[in-house]
Amino acid sequence: MEKLRSVKFYGVDLPVFLVFAVIVLVSCYMEIVPNQLIGAVACMFTIGILLGEIGERIPIWNTYCGGGALLAFFVCGFLSYKGLLPECVVNNANGWMNEYSFLNLFISFLIVGSLLGLDRNMLIRSSSLFLPTILAGVVGSMVFGAIGGMIFGKDPMYVITSYVLPIMGGGAGAGAIPMAQVYADVTGEDPSAYLSFALAILAVGNIVSVIYAPILNVIASVFPKLSGNGELMKRADKAVKTEEKAKIAVTMDDVGAGIFLTGAFFVLSQLMAKKILPSIMGVSIPNFAYLIILATFANIFNLIPERLKAGAQKCQQFCANKLVWIQMVGVGVAIIDFNVMLSVFSLQNLIIVILIVGGGIVGSALFGAFVGFYPVESAITAGLCMSNMGGAGDLAVLGAAKRMNLISYAQISSRIGGAMILLIASVVFTFVK
Repeated sequence: MEKLRSVKFYGVDLPVFLVFAVIVLVSCYMEIVPNQLIGAVACMFTIGILLGEIGERIPIWNTYCGGGALLAFFVCGFLSYKGLLPECVVNNANGWMNEYSFLNLFISFLIVGSLLGLDRNMLIRSSSLFLPTILAGVVGSMVFGAIGGMIFGKDPMYVITSYVLPIMGGGAGAGAIPMAQVYADVTGEDPSAYLSFALAILAVGNIVSVIYAPILNVIASVFPKLSGNGELMKRADKAVKTEEKAKIAVTMDDVGAGIFLTGAFFVLSQLMAKKILPSIMGVSIPNFAYLIILATFANIFNLIPERLKAGAQKCQQFCANKLVWIQMVGVGVAIIDFNVMLSVFSLQNLIIVILIVGGGIVGSALFGAFVGFYPVESAITAGLCMSNMGGAGDLAVLGAAKRMNLISYAQISSRIGGAMILLIASVVFTFVK
């Protein structure tokens, strides 16, 4: 029993969690959990925590296949597809994702907290050289992806919107999910089919990215002039370094202020998208695109006090690290189409994904070399860390490439690069109406 108490699920002692999990799950199958926000919290947290913690403990899966978030998504999607979930779970998941609009809150926390949480000086300096390198990788992935699509008779624009953008979008929670919402806002189409395909193709892209990482490490050992052995820039005096800041002890007031700030930014972005500047040169700009722009400018121009930034970042960290499991339960039950998911896994799709990720490597490596980066490190950070599944994918890629000291650049790719992809998507989707 003492050993069981030392194991914690979501910070809860395992015996305590199991007792309440059994109570909630039995109540779900007895159909007595109400279709209310509190009911959704009970059943979705129970399922999400259980699957999330298991997924984080399965060897290989936890490193290369997305861990708890992807396990929650696939298991719940499969159970929903087979009709094995109680009706109250399905109703509460639909309420959580649609009626309560919790998805908008989740996405807003991720965007505002991550952008305000980045060091301001790194945000400014990174835009000069590293962000163009990321864009070069995205262009490379689009070109290679379009070529792969044409080989198999697929429309290049379809490959770019349905393959390239989800893979290069910074993961599931901050990438594919908000991208589906942008898709719905811009095109007016149902996002469920798009998201189902995007999440599946993203999982394939993550695995391919991790496989590419040790290959680049081998290339570095064979051609040492192409690598800085973990240093990105060829001249150390130009290296991007995060300045040390005094650690802020985040209080409950700061967290509350972060919640308020996120809501206020969302309303401001909604005001921009609906009334002030709904389109630029005929291109519709959705509210999440404005949310990214406004939060970035607020950080660059130092408009938000550090304590409020820290509070918003704490909200983002909770969403990205823990709440994503619960969101993936909702996505699996209420949004994805498992028939579309199953149709993704084919040899031709695998080849297209290999070309897309390879294009990101080539584009970022060539442009990186042009601006003074080592090609191998540039390909890893601006290429592979764009095509993986966000934070967990960054660790898997950098670990496989034996370059964990590049984590700060990987975070720029996952956070700012992913936000850039949402902006690109908001424009590209206007051409698929």
